[in-house]
Amino acid sequence: MRIRKNNHLIKHINSTLIDLPSPSNINYLWNFGSLLGLCFAIQLVTGIFLAMHYCGDIILAFKSIVHICRDVNYGFLLKSIHANGASLFFICVYIHIGKSLYYGGYQKKPIWFSGIIIFIVMMITAFIGYVLPWGQMSFWGATVITNFLSAIPYIGDDIVQWIWGGFSVNNATLGRFFSLHYLFPFVLASLILIHIVLIHSVGSSNPLGINSNFDKVPFHWYFAIKDIYGFFILIFILLFIVFFYTNTLGDPENFINANSLVTPVHIMPEWYFLFAYAILRSIPNKLGGVLALILSIVILFIIPFLHTNKFFSLTFRPIGKLLYWVFIANFILLTWLGSKPIENPYILISIISSLFYFFYFLFIIPIIGKLENYLFFQKVSV
Repeated sequence: MRIRKNNHLIKHINSTLIDLPSPSNINYLWNFGSLLGLCFAIQLVTGIFLAMHYCGDIILAFKSIVHICRDVNYGFLLKSIHANGASLFFICVYIHIGKSLYYGGYQKKPIWFSGIIIFIVMMITAFIGYVLPWGQMSFWGATVITNFLSAIPYIGDDIVQWIWGGFSVNNATLGRFFSLHYLFPFVLASLILIHIVLIHSVGSSNPLGINSNFDKVPFHWYFAIKDIYGFFILIFILLFIVFFYTNTLGDPENFINANSLVTPVHIMPEWYFLFAYAILRSIPNKLGGVLALILSIVILFIIPFLHTNKFFSLTFRPIGKLLYWVFIANFILLTWLGSKPIENPYILISIISSLFYFFYFLFIIPIIGKLENYLFFQKVSV
């Protein structure tokens, strides 16, 4: 006990994983923070081994993926874990963000802001990683998505050419994306470390959304055992997908070598970007669509300043709770719409869903917060 608390090296591990004071009422939804750490570790390890055999050249990139899957020992397993692990990573991220929106975790502003920055870097890392297999959807997805930046007045075309390294998605583009995809995980690791330090200094939120300093317990064993249980479930789900539904979350077009002369019937990014892609496509103006795409993420930064209710958590707010689940259903709808062709009725539904997405953050959160304050505290006073 004395060594654990006094040793210069061990005491930091002890304060982080063993004696860390944690709110006594947190539930399994708080597991997703540690599950994200596990997902990141899996992606980092498998990515390093895949990089040993990958060739960042447009002539050899697709062939190197085939080589990994067919010739490298356990290469197919590594590639499948890395590809499906990315999807599992984003599932955990969306649940983690959804939990913070429900329980008012965004009121811990330093933690919330650092988390959103991690989310943005994750999205960039995942996008450039999706280009590396150099399949049809990789090539055309990179061409279409990066070309949207040309809508920026005056400097848009220069930015696109700088990203491409030329006048089209080519060998220079692939080389840049490969180097950045290898570098960004280490940037993510630094941001995650900062995020964890902030959690320990500011304190974790809890389901009631109140100050929990008067009722805390040590992290180990109370919550460590829950995290270990979550680790086993996550690994089981990942392996189940890898062995039985390997390509369920991927696009069949990406199993065809990139061809700049053959355009896929329907170009779309990976499923975890589809909600933003649907918002982008819902606006006919190219610049307006790009701005809406950026705002769909940036708007998360202003949520703490839009909160008007005296309760941080939705646990005691029936109206806010109902509208929250309507928002979640709308988010899933946007994800589905992003995979559909640009035609009616999908265009009309996308416009309505996109408007509700922004309306929820900018109007529903502050207005319903004030309405519930009025209804609840008026009733209490009476």
